[in-house]
Amino acid sequence: MKKLLILLLALLTLAGCGGRQADVPETSESAPETQEQSDGEGAGEDKYLPESSPGQDDAQAAEDAAAREAAEQNAAALDAQREAKIRALLEKMTLEQKVGQLFFVRCPEAAAADKIAQYHLGGVLLFTRDYKDAAGNWLTADQLTTKLGNYQLTAAYDTGIPLFIGSDEEGGTVTRASRNPNLFPAVSPSPQQLYNTGGIGAVLNDAAQKNDLLKKYGINVNFAPVCDVSTDPGDFIYDRALGRNAAETMAYAAGVVKVMNGEGVGAVLKHFPGYGNNADTHTGVVVDERSMDWFTKSDFIPFIGGIRSGAPFVLVSHNIVKCMDDKLPASLSPAVHEQLRGLGFTGVALTDDLAMDAVKAYAEDGSVAVLALRAGNDMVVTTDFETQIPQVIAAVRDGTLDESLIDDACVRVLKAKMQLGLMK
Repeated sequence: MKKLLILLLALLTLAGCGGRQADVPETSESAPETQEQSDGEGAGEDKYLPESSPGQDDAQAAEDAAAREAAEQNAAALDAQREAKIRALLEKMTLEQKVGQLFFVRCPEAAAADKIAQYHLGGVLLFTRDYKDAAGNWLTADQLTTKLGNYQLTAAYDTGIPLFIGSDEEGGTVTRASRNPNLFPAVSPSPQQLYNTGGIGAVLNDAAQKNDLLKKYGINVNFAPVCDVSTDPGDFIYDRALGRNAAETMAYAAGVVKVMNGEGVGAVLKHFPGYGNNADTHTGVVVDERSMDWFTKSDFIPFIGGIRSGAPFVLVSHNIVKCMDDKLPASLSPAVHEQLRGLGFTGVALTDDLAMDAVKAYAEDGSVAVLALRAGNDMVVTTDFETQIPQVIAAVRDGTLDESLIDDACVRVLKAKMQLGLMK
């Protein structure tokens, strides 16, 4: 509790650095402003994540800087050790095993354990049906824990590499586990609702409680928080967003990631590069006309906060963002992934679900996962893994995909599993 209070004070100080953002204007060339942004400086500046509190003396600032430098050096050394272990493991893995690790798939409705082993899957994503039995009754806590434990045992017998087991538990309109009354006392409220009634403290307390429960049941990845900046109730994404300006959304994202890391549950920042006021990509192609200036002064800011707090995953949307790539959806665009890596992200880049209508037409032979990996994703989220995995393997064997690309992605996936304590 003491650590949480300290975090709250830091985040409240951070959130207080930004003024209230106006509603998104109709013109796509006018980027929203906060107080910090009004001087025209870029999104990557350290002012968005202040390193010392106002009024701190020079000696204390120097001491803090030295501590940060030492922590960075230790982190770099640990990262190098992890990569050396993983590279040694890769040499023993088959191509099929490495490719399987790059798929975070919708949990199969039937014979899930068999398919986890057959395709050497890196992760499974649970939906509402997975919290019920064959008759449609909600699983008890023991039944769910046993089922997910069996999935992990299957992965252990197959490759010895633990599974990511994920769920969408944003709160509000997107909830899975908390809809089961045997698992949660009530459906998780949305972060926006919590923030409006109890501020950042209520949001972080809720994040701690629900992610603690998820971890107890065997879920180690939560596809949250939503980092999209949306202040217009008419936006498709508004109800899922915090509903606040970029600075406040950044403080929220950074705080939630820290809480989730503390609970041992991987956070997924979404939906990069920022959804804005765009329509729903589940049902068709969406073109984002906003300028690059808009993204650097607004939409990137919450992602920077989450990345610097140690989020292991970033999920990339299917929007076509014209200022970055006017032809390909973000999830399939190398240019968009360059922007993500340019923000300092070294973790696992995930696609949004490749079964969505917005991306189906981009691969003439249907091998959209090949395009996704070539673009810079490390993991593919899809229902159609039984078709996509063989296509990726074939693309490596015929030279369409370089195996070194598969290896590099697999390294990032396995590092994330180490970061979450799933493997040593």
